[in-house]
Amino acid sequence: RVTLVATAPPLVVAWLAALESNRLDLSSLKVLTSGGARLVPELRRRVEDGFGCTFVESFGTGEGLICQTRLTDSKEERMNGSGRPLSPDDEIRIVDDQDRDLPDGERGELIVRGPYTIRGYYNAPAANQAGFTADGYYRMGDMVYRRDGTVYVDGHKKDLINRGGEKISTEEVENHILAHPAVHNAVVVAMPDPLMGEKACAFVIVKDGARFTFADLKAFLESRQIARFKWPERLELVEAYPLSPVGKILRRELREMIAARLAAERKTS
Repeated sequence: RVTLVATAPPLVVAWLAALESNRLDLSSLKVLTSGGARLVPELRRRVEDGFGCTFVESFGTGEGLICQTRLTDSKEERMNGSGRPLSPDDEIRIVDDQDRDLPDGERGELIVRGPYTIRGYYNAPAANQAGFTADGYYRMGDMVYRRDGTVYVDGHKKDLINRGGEKISTEEVENHILAHPAVHNAVVVAMPDPLMGEKACAFVIVKDGARFTFADLKAFLESRQIARFKWPERLELVEAYPLSPVGKILRRELREMIAARLAAERKTS
């Protein structure tokens, strides 16, 4: 009669898929917490609807800061936000490219210092120069905005696709693809393009027995009125994603995979 589960997105995706094929008694479950990587809103909604519990997002870094949504947060905050710092002594700032503070609601880089955030890496001056501000704030590399004290994660600095100057949030596109009934999981990454610099490629895992084509993807995104420049321009169907030891999807390996595939195709064409 488990009442609280703390897990990570890969297991959440697997458990949601299991709900469709098993009659499970989950009446004891009250809270499901997910961390390690941001769980997109579409999957958070499925957790609360399918498991009949309250979803809690845990966001942070091994170097320090931890934020969590609260059980008393509004539905909008639980479905979209990443919570507030655990400690009242955590100092967080959201800054632009020149480390100037941004007002609430504006997207920028998250930097932090506090009682349990590291002050520096051991014997690594180059990493410290790149990873910390002059006044000791740690650069988390996440792009966020803040509203009413709640932090909203809006991707990693490296998870934006620059398509001819237009910036595409991979997470935004993934969230739409995940709403398709045939899709088990979706990851969008940048692929090199000689004209635009980068274009979007969607790596999709489909549900057992389901059919999902590139035409299906385009038609679905059109039905959701997504700007066409954000549409993935290639679909790769895969059975699994490369994962780190803690279960994070290795997007870098997916980017390398599609870049190598495109290079091979150019050689044979």
